[in-house]
Amino acid sequence: MKQDLSVRIILEGPPTGVDFGIQKGSGHSYETILTQQSSGDDLCFEFSISVKDGKTAFYDFAGSCVQGPSTERFIYVDIGTAAGQINSPWTRRLKIPLRDISLETINLALADSSLILETRVPGTAKDGGPNCATVKPFSGWHLSLSS
Repeated sequence: MKQDLSVRIILEGPPTGVDFGIQKGSGHSYETILTQQSSGDDLCFEFSISVKDGKTAFYDFAGSCVQGPSTERFIYVDIGTAAGQINSPWTRRLKIPLRDISLETINLALADSSLILETRVPGTAKDGGPNCATVKPFSGWHLSLSS
């Protein structure tokens, strides 16, 4: 059985003037949704993904914003030209893992619509540009109150 799970990604302090958005779809036929241009303040993306019973005792994530094989699901944040910003010097993607989320956390989020699964990730890389590749360090996901 599939259920919708609300998620929130907070991108902390990304560089100014750069577009960021959530990748919907994969390969060459994707679109970027929820696109925002950074002013240097945190960016917040809220959307839903699907949760379904997995082949093991764990849940599996699905939906148009979920990428990767069932054992390593993740969400992409598109950056610069990857997010449709034609004049950007940046073409990057940030990979947000959907791992190490306890069954208890997922069950609580599914049972209570006032809760949202949230993560905070750095928006700026060591080179001063937008953070990209797999988030490191990754503090993981936690439950928060929905907006």
